[in-house]
Amino acid sequence: MHKSIFIFVLSFTTMVFSVVPHICFAEGQGPLTIMTSSGARHFTVDYAITPTEKAKGLMHRESLPKSTGMLFIYQTPEPITMWMKNTPVSLDMIFISNRGRIRYIEERTEPNSTRQIHSHGKVSAVLEVVAGTVKDFGIKVGDEVILGK
Repeated sequence: MHKSIFIFVLSFTTMVFSVVPHICFAEGQGPLTIMTSSGARHFTVDYAITPTEKAKGLMHRESLPKSTGMLFIYQTPEPITMWMKNTPVSLDMIFISNRGRIRYIEERTEPNSTRQIHSHGKVSAVLEVVAGTVKDFGIKVGDEVILGK
């Protein structure tokens, strides 16, 4: 019974995000919460949805305040490769599965690097936050990510 409900909710959510992604994220930014073992960690994130927004990302930003970031959203789960080209601020990259769980974390990326950073599997989103956030907030692989809360 629980498996059937989970599959329905997952299918419905996938359908909604694939049909109306720009309606859901029309504002360009919103709240995101990561549920850690030590409690809820709240962020305000900018959304990168279009190919142009994803290509630009956080390039050329000189700073990024704590508890803010950029969420790269993909309509279907896929292996994702990121880099730090033209990004002068070190970041923590949090790769998120289609089930809303953290799949992989790359901490303290090298500013302006063209080294490829891989998701280590299929993901539906990548959250970029200022370096040190993952350690400071106790964020771990497997933590739940909730969009809009």
